[in-house]
Amino acid sequence: MTSLHVFDMDGTLLAGTTASLEIARFLRCEAQLVELEDSFRRREIDTRGFAQRIHRLWDELTEDDVASAFEGSPFLEGIADVCSDIRSRGEHSLVVSMSPDFFARLLLRFGFDEVVASRFPALPFASPITPENILIPQDKVDIVEDGRKRKGIPPQRCIAYGDSMSDAPLFEHLGNTVAVNADGELTRLARAHYTGPSSWTPTLRGGRCWTPSTAGLRPVRHSRCSGPSRRSPAGLAAGVLGGGRGGADRVRGGGSGAPLSHEIL
Repeated sequence: MTSLHVFDMDGTLLAGTTASLEIARFLRCEAQLVELEDSFRRREIDTRGFAQRIHRLWDELTEDDVASAFEGSPFLEGIADVCSDIRSRGEHSLVVSMSPDFFARLLLRFGFDEVVASRFPALPFASPITPENILIPQDKVDIVEDGRKRKGIPPQRCIAYGDSMSDAPLFEHLGNTVAVNADGELTRLARAHYTGPSSWTPTLRGGRCWTPSTAGLRPVRHSRCSGPSRRSPAGLAAGVLGGGRGGADRVRGGGSGAPLSHEIL
């Protein structure tokens, strides 16, 4: 049976940063953006208030600016390999982000099947934001439900990857969840968690078999290339699908050659 892998972007695929922050750095208005993000974290503004403010801040933003910011952004390693591996198994990938669609849709270059994000007016902005087009955390649940039903995938075959409490509604909705470089609150909600720089680094070293530990998060080391460990794209994700509930499995990046604490299928 096929599966659906659902990825967050900011802080998950983007390592330690957000699309908005990367655009602000390119436009040299980082200080103003940091203030907005601090207000959002303090819950002084919501996603729609945040979107309206960046709409005003970036009134001269162009598609070329966004492309340059995207190309200079620090994504996790191996994302294209992960997407290729997922697709090779007849499985599906979906990114859901509350960030602007004009940045998020560029993730299709990596090979994701679908990207859903907050819909902004065309660049450069010549019309106001429609608040209903800006996603809120609960929308992630609705988008995933629509996506999995269209593909005929049951909820128990969906795996979500996220990093912050904006992913909490989805993590509470699905049973199979992986916290990636996440804050403590989300980690406590997740079935498994990972800390590290890679998205997937399978290779052979010293006669040992290294397999993906989901969407690559770092390799899992095994003494033999046999058995369930060969069932990538996501040794970790696959294990999430096969494992029992009750406590998050700890998956840490560590240095090269460090075995992960648990492979989840």
